[in-house]
Amino acid sequence: MSTLDTSGRVLTGWNPEEPENWSAKIAWTTLTISHYSMILAFCVWLLPSAIAPKLTEIGFKLTDSQLYWLAAMPGLSCGLIRLVYMFLPPIVGTRKLVAWSSLLYALPMLGWFFAVQSTETSFGTLLALAFACGIGGGSFSGYMPSTGYFFPKRLTGTALGIQAGVGNMGMSIIQLLSPWLMGFGLLGITWIAPQHAGSGQVWVHNVAVFFIPWTIVAALLAFALLKDVPVKANIRQQIDIFTNPDTWYMTLMYVATFGLFSGFAAQFGLLIKNTYGPQSALAEHFDKSLLPLGATYAFLGPLIGSVVRMLWGPLCDRFGGAIWTFISIVGMGATLAVTTFYLHPTDPAQFPGFLWSMLAMFFFSGLGNAGTFKQMPMIMPKRQAGGAIGFTAAIGSMGPFIVGVAIASLGTTACFWISVSYCAVCAVICWLRYARPGAPFPGWAPASGVRPERPQLSDGRGGAATHSSPARLPRRRRSVPVRSSSARRTAASQPQADH
Repeated sequence: MSTLDTSGRVLTGWNPEEPENWSAKIAWTTLTISHYSMILAFCVWLLPSAIAPKLTEIGFKLTDSQLYWLAAMPGLSCGLIRLVYMFLPPIVGTRKLVAWSSLLYALPMLGWFFAVQSTETSFGTLLALAFACGIGGGSFSGYMPSTGYFFPKRLTGTALGIQAGVGNMGMSIIQLLSPWLMGFGLLGITWIAPQHAGSGQVWVHNVAVFFIPWTIVAALLAFALLKDVPVKANIRQQIDIFTNPDTWYMTLMYVATFGLFSGFAAQFGLLIKNTYGPQSALAEHFDKSLLPLGATYAFLGPLIGSVVRMLWGPLCDRFGGAIWTFISIVGMGATLAVTTFYLHPTDPAQFPGFLWSMLAMFFFSGLGNAGTFKQMPMIMPKRQAGGAIGFTAAIGSMGPFIVGVAIASLGTTACFWISVSYCAVCAVICWLRYARPGAPFPGWAPASGVRPERPQLSDGRGGAATHSSPARLPRRRRSVPVRSSSARRTAASQPQADH
């Protein structure tokens, strides 16, 4: 048995399931640096959503539909980029993955910094910059499987819940800090003239440039302190995840939980602005100064969903992820259905009903985002689970694009009811396959970390095959003719030939 050696850049003898070959310090250091970088990544991902509500106020000639497209475009690019990132952890290693990704985050922020300084910047240019921001959300599909290599299965729910939850808080941080950062000239760039909005002078470019130095710090920390684990696989070896049906079922679950969470989080500020704010139909009959501003409340949804996701990791380790995924999807469908009654207000007094039902939806999404990432490592082999997490995250991250395009093309009410219907379908699948008592794939393990025996499935030859390693079925054994006891005695009495 090889012993653990942590002296080099690559850990040798690393096995989180064996305490003597695992280092908690290295695992938690990796988690800390990775989720610091991921916070910045999600700030980049939702940068267009933070800036878009201010663009028309400072002189950009953009329609509501174009603003929804700007907020939606990072979701499309993020999904495409995640399809690449999901293969990178076993190819490039954790250290280079986190370090170089952190540096890449600075590029779209730098582009937005210059673009918003001139109202002559074309919509096509803004759309391209919004697309580039997808790198922030795209790296998630590399970070999460990579971090999973460092922890034993009994801690995967906690570790991945913390990383994803803290990382998702970047969506809230960018929404929360944006109004404040736009309110004054940043030290060192006060020579850049502010823009003029209805409320006075604003420095919209501050939001983009403020985070750039922190991405450089993240890259330096990664290069200096992170290590790689000896998990190697080429792309051909990794595509076996697509032969496992749980990859596809869990993708459906994650689109319901994270897809809708990220989609409505990206559009939350614009929804408030266009439904209840100064740009809504209510402004024709009520004092605009008394109507809510989208930027004031936009950070609440991502914040609630992210914190709940982080806090629910230990509960998923204790009770399993499937039941929380089921509760999440049912709760999201119910709260979205309630929200539809507040989408065509006749009085600003209806705004609290809209706000609280949406915040309840974000709460339930956090349960499911934690639950799904607990399920996958328990029902799949370790390397395959990493790839499946990357793939499901890639598809789920298209939520901002899907929700944004649905609102822009079908209308807000239709988008909400489609989301409710999708939640209903996913809830049925989750209950039958994962959450009900005696479900075939519960994805549950006790605190000891020992996986319970899985139900046996037919192997197609009349026998049984376990599902604990979905990538491989037992080999067919050569048949041996059965002889009677008298034949065996006769054979034993015969002289044996010399060899």
